[in-house]
Amino acid sequence: MSAAIDLEMMQRAMGLARAAAEAGEAPIGAVLVDPATGEVVAEAHNQPIGLNDPTAHAEVLAMRAAGVKLGNYRLTGLTLYVTLEPCAMCAGAISHARIGRVVYGADDAKGGAVAHGPRFFEQPTCHSRPQVSSGVMAGEASSLLKEFFRARR
Repeated sequence: MSAAIDLEMMQRAMGLARAAAEAGEAPIGAVLVDPATGEVVAEAHNQPIGLNDPTAHAEVLAMRAAGVKLGNYRLTGLTLYVTLEPCAMCAGAISHARIGRVVYGADDAKGGAVAHGPRFFEQPTCHSRPQVSSGVMAGEASSLLKEFFRARR
């Protein structure tokens, strides 16, 4: 996909992240796109507090919705746009779903598992390795997260 599409989809994910913040959830948004058609297949924002579900990260919720919509647990070839570097749980789910590409905004040195921590997609036990692009709207995503958590401390 082009840089313009990456920016457009990350802007959409940022809108979801802002909605999460307004709901009192960590401001993280995710959008799943079929790169062949440009169709948004599913989207979500973090909801572990509202759903009382520790697995209700934006990526997981978007993948669940996409699986239902497509009638398949394999999301082969889709592109996932997410505002923050995925954690280990989400990276594992991305791998199992066979997502083709992951585009994320801000790095997460503490909880990230793609460029930081376990570097999940580099492990020999990883089932499927997506192409990864990072840094799209990183400054805006990082600022939103910092402002959200600063207001709660």
